[in-house]
Amino acid sequence: MGWIGKLLNGGDEKSKPAPVTAAAAPEMTGPPATIAEIDAIYYRWLAAAGSAQASQQSEQQILDELTRLAREPVAGAALVPRIPAIIPQLMRTLQNENMSAAELSRQLAQDVLLVAEVFREANRPCYHSRYNASPSINNMEGAIMLLGQNGMRMLLARVAFRPIVSMQSGGLTIRTAPLIWRQSEKCALAANLLAPALQANAFDAYLAGLMANVGLVVAFRLIDQMHAPDAFPQSDAFIAQVFAQARILSVKIAELWEFPESVTHAIGQAGAEADADPQAQALAQGERLSKLRMLVDTGRFPADDPFVMAGLGKADLQVFDKLADDEE
Repeated sequence: MGWIGKLLNGGDEKSKPAPVTAAAAPEMTGPPATIAEIDAIYYRWLAAAGSAQASQQSEQQILDELTRLAREPVAGAALVPRIPAIIPQLMRTLQNENMSAAELSRQLAQDVLLVAEVFREANRPCYHSRYNASPSINNMEGAIMLLGQNGMRMLLARVAFRPIVSMQSGGLTIRTAPLIWRQSEKCALAANLLAPALQANAFDAYLAGLMANVGLVVAFRLIDQMHAPDAFPQSDAFIAQVFAQARILSVKIAELWEFPESVTHAIGQAGAEADADPQAQALAQGERLSKLRMLVDTGRFPADDPFVMAGLGKADLQVFDKLADDEE
């Protein structure tokens, strides 16, 4: 296990979310949408693709380059920034069960962006209603105590990976990057909430959700650079291969960055139709729910559309509701 595994493994059991209790699925006509169907709609929505279709040769050139990067992940990893240097130091402090809020506050003070993020998180309405906290937290130690050990670990993980999709360039990437990140956050939260009922590690599921889309960011950068302006690569076969190769690349980059094997394995197996372990199941369902939530929140589908609702049980629907933009 590498340094990220050592730093992020485990967590504050008392602050983990309660398992989401499964229940019978609601009555819905028709079979659930396949992940390939969801991915195709999600991809075309992400890219705001028009009707003009790129040639098969153009699509193949993009896929060949993406496949090459999956074989040579160092080149793919070079297209995304590394984790900020202060994060490992903070994670080491958070691993200490006798964590000092004063010490953590001192370390956080080294990064003004992290300070702002902690205050923003601690002042979200959901924390005040949940813990009957003061209407406004303006003291760093108070914010740390409110968020708790596990809440701080999740916050730092989220902040650590945010630059991966916010420091890109190119017209298509500028459009898709914030959307991909938003879906990654929703996926991580969904996987985290679903994991306990599946007997999976909740924080590993959260990390896998944040990391699963790194390869997709690289894929959109390639498409940005290689597609012709008058036609867009969007055949069903192309989209399926983009997501498959992007998943492989996500695994390879996560391995390069020394993530725990449970995280990299979950990312790799989440696309499997069967025989996935609990960690991969949590991630796969997190991916499904988060993509559907994005499509609903941006008006692509109404929330009660059968395409969205079919196959979701009560536990899934509870998580789906928590992913709404005004609920997070």
